[in-house]
Amino acid sequence: MSYPDPPAPQSPTLTLDQALVALVDVAESAGLDAGAARAEGCALAAAVAESAPGAAASWAAAVGGGTTQDFFDAATRGRRWRAAPTATLSGLVAQGSSHKVPYAEALAEVASAACDLGEPTMRVIGNASVAAAAQLTAAAARARTDLSEPDRPMTQPETDKSSESVPPEVMKPKTVDELLAELDALIGLERVKREIHRQVALLRVGRLRTEAKLKNPTITRHLVFTGNPGTGKTTVARLVAGIYKALELLTKGQLIEVDRSELVAGYLGQTAVKTAEVVAKAAGSVLFIDEAYSLTGDQYGTEAVDTLVKEMEDRRDDLVVIVAGYPAPMEAFVAANPGLSSRFRTIIEFDDYTDDELVKILTLLADGADYELTPEALAHFRERLAVTARGTTFGNGRFSRNMLEAAIGAHAWRLREVETPTTEQLRQLLPQDLDDDEQGEPT
Repeated sequence: MSYPDPPAPQSPTLTLDQALVALVDVAESAGLDAGAARAEGCALAAAVAESAPGAAASWAAAVGGGTTQDFFDAATRGRRWRAAPTATLSGLVAQGSSHKVPYAEALAEVASAACDLGEPTMRVIGNASVAAAAQLTAAAARARTDLSEPDRPMTQPETDKSSESVPPEVMKPKTVDELLAELDALIGLERVKREIHRQVALLRVGRLRTEAKLKNPTITRHLVFTGNPGTGKTTVARLVAGIYKALELLTKGQLIEVDRSELVAGYLGQTAVKTAEVVAKAAGSVLFIDEAYSLTGDQYGTEAVDTLVKEMEDRRDDLVVIVAGYPAPMEAFVAANPGLSSRFRTIIEFDDYTDDELVKILTLLADGADYELTPEALAHFRERLAVTARGTTFGNGRFSRNMLEAAIGAHAWRLREVETPTTEQLRQLLPQDLDDDEQGEPT
């Protein structure tokens, strides 16, 4: 549903330009690339505010210039971070850095500041709430709930005890067993969990055989993830990156997410350079290419694939590539290029979530954002699920996330005339809050 003339949201502590400066300050104190940190902050802010009328002009003024197209391009890049840690934060978490919490808090401030871009809408408030919670939970700045990004399933809440008992400067990256425990705690995905455990066993024994100077068959580490949107592919890819690092198969263990737009340039010849630069950035990590079949069908995509195959060979000792997308197009994509088919031999299928699993995802998303769904609201959500078509366009975990974002906006509108709401009123989402009809908004 739409809401006429919504009231302005509560002003954030900082304006967007101030929040971006604070983000860059944290990045520089951590020895990170200030430009990269600022760029992802700008993208996150655009993704939070993209549905607000006039947001493009406000965003451009805050970030120091840019066109409307620049705003929507940034929003497209930043949507993945509305409910998942940004690339830089993921790296800090993977390293066990003492800067992960300050950086997550700075990102949360950016998300909050984005609420003031353009004409405020209730949906933007929901976006900001979920985005801020995603950054904070990823860094264990609050009880962890593993908020779902576009492809992020959920775990049961747990508190990161290491931050309570170990000084931040000596925190260590997680072990294989710890990362596998996180995998096992994800909701659903039983077939995926079995396959990842099998891959870990193969790679672990292979490494030990090599160290023992025994003959060892070459096992490709590159993977194909197939499944509908919102089924947890990116979440599992992030855990795989950490596992490969813990197995000493990668030096960094970060997840670098890209799509066609980040690999293909406007002219032939430039694409090879652009793709090579992306792969160089991903060295030591996992390069995750979503909807990889978008690289087929034209000479620009072919140039990107050819460059990718060459870079995979040149960096085979310290690079893992995971390609992801719908099952049938992914099979055709891999089969179309001999260089790909010889390197991508393991296909892991991600099943759709059941209704019970989607209810758990919604509940944990709400917990992470400090909201509580009443039993009646959960029952209403099940009713919505029962009448929602389950085709290839169904969002799975994204559906739950979109419902929460819209519900947070509806909740704010419902309380607009309550002068001093109680804590319970501020937290509780009711059935009517889940009746928002903005499920078609791009994610």
